[in-house]
Amino acid sequence: MTEDAAPIDWTGQKQISLALQGGGSHGAFTWGVLDAILEDKRLDIEAVTGTSAGAMNAVVLAEGYLTGGREGARKALARFWRSISDQGAFSPAQRKLINLFFKDFDLRRNIAYWWTDFLTHYSSPYEFNPLNINPLRDHIVEMIDFEKVRAMTEMKIFVSATNVHNGRITVFEGKDLTADHVMASACLPFLFQAVEIDGAPYWDGGYMGNPALFPLFYKTGCSDILIVQINPIERLETPKTARDIQDRLNEITFNGALMGEMRAMDFVNRLIDKGKLSRDDYMQTRAHRIDGGDLLASYAASTKVDASWPMIEKLHAFGRDCAKKWLADNFDKIGVEGTLNLRLAYK
Repeated sequence: MTEDAAPIDWTGQKQISLALQGGGSHGAFTWGVLDAILEDKRLDIEAVTGTSAGAMNAVVLAEGYLTGGREGARKALARFWRSISDQGAFSPAQRKLINLFFKDFDLRRNIAYWWTDFLTHYSSPYEFNPLNINPLRDHIVEMIDFEKVRAMTEMKIFVSATNVHNGRITVFEGKDLTADHVMASACLPFLFQAVEIDGAPYWDGGYMGNPALFPLFYKTGCSDILIVQINPIERLETPKTARDIQDRLNEITFNGALMGEMRAMDFVNRLIDKGKLSRDDYMQTRAHRIDGGDLLASYAASTKVDASWPMIEKLHAFGRDCAKKWLADNFDKIGVEGTLNLRLAYK
């Protein structure tokens, strides 16, 4: 941390690890959550695990924190998300100089979006993008100083991607991270060619862990894990159009691995409570969750490529409000008990 970083009052601070889901521009909700947590100053973040947009939030947080502490992290996140909106980097249908999207505009009605959707379902990125042009990667390289990310030691960072060859999740640690690792974590195979790292191709980490929790069990000492969830688990309506069916399948797929890990966490906790596992050998985790809930569920999955500033600003504000409410209701329970009923939430 530089000498310019503001001193932190550590009195009464509690330690926590963060698990950040991916979800395109809906990751602006997570930005809002992080903004409120950093502003509040009562939580000491030991580690962050993230996938896709969650990975981007994690590395920007680390870079900003190293440079300027909590306020540096807040400024870095704000600068990054503003730049995402200005560049339209999440959406291949957007143009740098033309703002096609407006507040509450339904992206599914946009001709450019439908053409991109058609193209990516009937040809591969190796066919329609043989030169592997990826403006998002260029943008990540321009916006994030990965030397600073790798130098960050006060906070552990974990980024996940899916190995295409063996179908397993791979977790990359902060000391090794480059733009390629983040792009691997965010590589949707219908849009981008697989990202090759050390001879292995990788796709989006969300297929096998959104986000991966197990690094927090094995490589940290903190028992409190706060999940920032942006992919709705439940939708009460039955999807009937081809687009809505595909959107719902994507949501189910990108929540599947997380639900499995949460069930395993609950199982281990119950075995510890019953005395069948030793507390000396196994960490009993306390789970917490800040959930986008009804607001994010009200947006179609297709809006995850809507990087218009009104959309991002709205999601950021909602994330801040949710985090502030969660802190007001649950701060005293951190370090004492979990605030998320795992059996009810992920049964």
